[in-house]
Amino acid sequence: MERDLRIVSLMALLCISTPLVCWAAEEASAEELAAQAARHEHGEGVPRDPVLARTLYCRAARQGYAPAQYALGWMLANGRGGARDDSAARHLFTLAAAQGHMQAQTMATQLSATPVAPACLLPDLPPQPKFDLPPISMWTPNPQVARLVGRLAPEFNVDPLLVLAIISVESGFNSRAVSPRQAQGLMQLIPETAQRFQVRDVFNEEQNVRGGLAYLRWLLAYFKGNVTLVTAAYNAGEKAVDRYGGVPPYPETRDYVKKISTLYHQTIHPYQRDLLPVTSPIAAK
Repeated sequence: MERDLRIVSLMALLCISTPLVCWAAEEASAEELAAQAARHEHGEGVPRDPVLARTLYCRAARQGYAPAQYALGWMLANGRGGARDDSAARHLFTLAAAQGHMQAQTMATQLSATPVAPACLLPDLPPQPKFDLPPISMWTPNPQVARLVGRLAPEFNVDPLLVLAIISVESGFNSRAVSPRQAQGLMQLIPETAQRFQVRDVFNEEQNVRGGLAYLRWLLAYFKGNVTLVTAAYNAGEKAVDRYGGVPPYPETRDYVKKISTLYHQTIHPYQRDLLPVTSPIAAK
């Protein structure tokens, strides 16, 4: 959030102090934007400003310009101008590599993080539906968890009711729950999922819910909002769902999906388009 505000402030200051430059940047081609970004990245004739460089590279990358996609990916992979983000970097390298950018093809294979589009590349979203929580007493003996979910879920564009249904089935609202397979905490994150979504303390309620929400957002994008596939994947993993072309034939998973559906009645959920470079091959079936 602080980084985003800083970027907005810098761009506003640039427009106020040099409006013609700002107007030119708005009208510039992808090549011109990338050239401006490179100058600010390296301090060539202008003050070195990696934050502004990121912003300009991303504007060029949104136009599909492969060199800008690669350059922004490199900055993200190396933590230049902000926090390191291997997931966003790999997404950008993949985009550039698909256009034949040789260096991007190499870099895309060197990162193992799950590719996720950086926020600046996402299209403007239509107004999201408002998700309302029912009275807390209908859901949980733990009002603190319900309030936590109600606060965090909108950040990830996930319906709090879906999250509460999953917590109810996964852990029964027990933040110290541990399964025989070492799934832990409120949303029963296995160690691999916790690491994948950068959860350091799975027994910290907020960290655990944030990790679960990040995974749900990813699954919703991957399965294009199909709640049945999403809940099956939350239990058995997305690879198992893809392999079986739907809900896997595991008794535990089928029972899990049934339990969730009795608590959460929606079958389609809004999802963040263009969050992922690829989606499930069965999502459109």
